[in-house]
Amino acid sequence: MAYSCNTASETLEWINAIIVFLKPFKPLMDAHVVNFFKDKLWESIDKEWMDCLRVEHVENLLKLPSGVVQDHWPASLKEFILTLRSLVLPRDQGDLRMMLPDLRTNPISSVLAQGMNLKKKHEVEILAAIVKSVAESVGAQTIVDVGAGQGYLAQVLAFQYQLSVVAIDASSHHGTVTNARAVRIKKHYAAKMRNSQARTMELNIPQTLAIHVLSSDTLKALSDSIAHKGIIEDEIKIEPTKPSRQGLQDLGTHPPSCKSYFKSSLVLAGLHACGDLSVTMLRTFLECKEVRALVNIGCCYNLISEVGFETADSHCGFPVSFGVCSAGFSLGKSARDLGCQSAERWKVLTKDAALQNFQLHAFRAAFQMVLHRYFPEVITRSPSIGRQGKALRRQQVRKVLKSHEASKESNSYLFSSHDCDEVDENCSKKKLVEVGTVQELINDVDDVMLQDCFAADGKACSTSSMNVTAESVTYITRCDEVQYPDGYSLFKKFCESGLHRLGLIPCQGIDIGELWIQSEPFLELIGPYWTLRACLGPLVETLLLLDRLLFLQEKGSSVQAMMVPIFDPVLSPRNVAIIAQKL
Repeated sequence: MAYSCNTASETLEWINAIIVFLKPFKPLMDAHVVNFFKDKLWESIDKEWMDCLRVEHVENLLKLPSGVVQDHWPASLKEFILTLRSLVLPRDQGDLRMMLPDLRTNPISSVLAQGMNLKKKHEVEILAAIVKSVAESVGAQTIVDVGAGQGYLAQVLAFQYQLSVVAIDASSHHGTVTNARAVRIKKHYAAKMRNSQARTMELNIPQTLAIHVLSSDTLKALSDSIAHKGIIEDEIKIEPTKPSRQGLQDLGTHPPSCKSYFKSSLVLAGLHACGDLSVTMLRTFLECKEVRALVNIGCCYNLISEVGFETADSHCGFPVSFGVCSAGFSLGKSARDLGCQSAERWKVLTKDAALQNFQLHAFRAAFQMVLHRYFPEVITRSPSIGRQGKALRRQQVRKVLKSHEASKESNSYLFSSHDCDEVDENCSKKKLVEVGTVQELINDVDDVMLQDCFAADGKACSTSSMNVTAESVTYITRCDEVQYPDGYSLFKKFCESGLHRLGLIPCQGIDIGELWIQSEPFLELIGPYWTLRACLGPLVETLLLLDRLLFLQEKGSSVQAMMVPIFDPVLSPRNVAIIAQKL
């Protein structure tokens, strides 16, 4: 059955179908992979499925989240995958001009693109054109860039599209960076106009505000101030502990440095507005009459507040629609983490990258056994053993994204490295998505890169291959000086590194070898288990997005809203924009 979300009733029907499907798999969504060995999580999965997938080629496992099944698989497994994928919102970048006929996408100039990586340039180039088109369609004069980060989107809107822009971010440092960059860009354009003797045009510089937007009240008060007073200070800091409206009282003062070119109609724009911030934008759009339109791409579902979990606040990030609230279905932290998975990123992983990541999960889960037996008090403190190799991973992702761009030109997809989302500067809370891994292991436990395990005398080694058999796991590493021929040696060094990071001193009685022997026969199961969990991720994200869309649709004919995949899903997995306007 093909689902649609053109009306509130269609969207609710889709949502209810997703909830019915997800309920039996709630234990799989809630599971923490670090407890894989401790809780024998593989026993909760259909044995026929696990027996099939444990001997499946890794390349076929990587296609599983995309809905690709094999003929020889059990019928129930194929039904699970195909039904799941039929419920997932398609992510292929759509024909934007079909939905926005007036859309004109222009390349970003080299000056405006300075500092942007490939992913950011791709996102800003498309989103800026969409925001411009939406602003024109509703007759809005001012854009409020919520969660503006270093101001890349705001500056393209201001300099390239000649829009009045207010850039809001919680970080005053980001505001300073945005202002300094804008001054340099303005000088460039001014010099270019002088040299070409072209007609002088007004160069708008985005106005920056360092504000912690903790509720729709704060954003609504700010929007009211911009629209009604027509002025705004260069930078206003609102302490998180102050009531939002009290914190905005300073907006009523008129210092000489205030700008006065803002008009009454506003568009709220957010590129990967983090966690609850996206929902706050939706509420502000509905509550503030001066806000005529909204363009929002969300992210960081792990940071969303949920009714009955982090807080009892009625203004939680999930659920927000009456339809989902009435269904009484909850997700929880682990499931929301899962919503960050990207089937497109899984599909383009290399075999070696996938095997290394399954190994990371296995080592971390086996290390949990060590903590559980010898340091039980540490488990209660939600231990984090840290990340290593961030710089290396970022280098790897840049290679993948460049490779992806090149492959698009030749109509082929050739990836020689891992892939991941890099940290978005828009969100200071956003967690790093590991290259080659598939998002976070769990909320409170991070993985340690195997580079630590491969290091000898300060020299790092790299994984070249990993052969998995039913009897054992053998890891072959390249290093000029030292080789670790078996999984136990790597696991031992992993444990030593993890204990060190937790400030724990190994005692004489710790028998890592015994725990490894207990875990080793089931190592090959962790890849299939984690893959099955990852399959649920895109469906969880679909539910979160449909909940937001329904929230807008429930307002009736006064609001027109749609969801559109606007970015390449490999370059930017969080690629679905909610575009809404008041009629």
